[in-house]
Amino acid sequence: MVAKQLSFTKAAEQLFMTQPAVTFQVKQLEEHFNVRLFERSHGKIALTPAGRLVMDYAERILGLSEEMETRVGELTGAISGPLLLGASTTIAEFMLPQVLGEFKARHPQVQAHMTVANSETIENRVADYSLDVGLIESPSHLPSLHNEICCDDELVMICAPGHKLAQLAAVTPPQILAEPYVSRETGSGTREFADNYFRQCKFSPDDLRIVMELGSPEAIKGVVETGIGVSIVSRATIAKEVKLKTLVAVPLKPRLIRTLSLVYPKEKFQSKLLATFVEFAMGRMKQMADAA
Repeated sequence: MVAKQLSFTKAAEQLFMTQPAVTFQVKQLEEHFNVRLFERSHGKIALTPAGRLVMDYAERILGLSEEMETRVGELTGAISGPLLLGASTTIAEFMLPQVLGEFKARHPQVQAHMTVANSETIENRVADYSLDVGLIESPSHLPSLHNEICCDDELVMICAPGHKLAQLAAVTPPQILAEPYVSRETGSGTREFADNYFRQCKFSPDDLRIVMELGSPEAIKGVVETGIGVSIVSRATIAKEVKLKTLVAVPLKPRLIRTLSLVYPKEKFQSKLLATFVEFAMGRMKQMADAA
């Protein structure tokens, strides 16, 4: 992990260890081989040639060890073991809990652990093998990841019921640009799609009158309910608020429909557990999207 992050501090965070403990482990490994694995200078570290060699063998050893345990476990026919999932905020809050609950009911011996972050963070953690699979709001930008499209997801403009745009049948980019705008943070799949939407409509995202940037759909909904401005969110995230009439959802013109994607490493051995979850999650999320 130190070699992947090129930082003792970040490696410690990923491993849920203290930095001195990580430093001690690396020092022991260097003493074992009697060679330096990292060059340290000016607060930065880099792998030495010996470090790159050890890194290569370590990844192969760990991969084979994991594959052996999985293969032996599969001889019993049961699907079991840890499943390290990552999901973008929108998917984690509004779709994945139901998917995970149903999957756990079918396979009670599976221990699922979920990390929630924006799409960019999730795909990076899948790429460095700290997560088995990720569910993100945009196709992956990383060539090392296999990308499976799960389902379509429509983005809509939301506003308070008393807002002047609330009664419209559809809203255009110029109408949104004229209003105070509540945005997701940089790195969010929703932010990326909304920005690209404006560009495709020949407008610059820089022209948005952004009054606030927030890191979750729940925060955005709460702020928009106050009437401070409008926002663009997934239709799947606002069903409850629309029903309670605390928010109004207005379709965009032209419509904005994106695909939700499931990503996992191309080179990593795919266990029966992972293959089963991928198939189940893709089918169930498509059903949920169609129902919405």
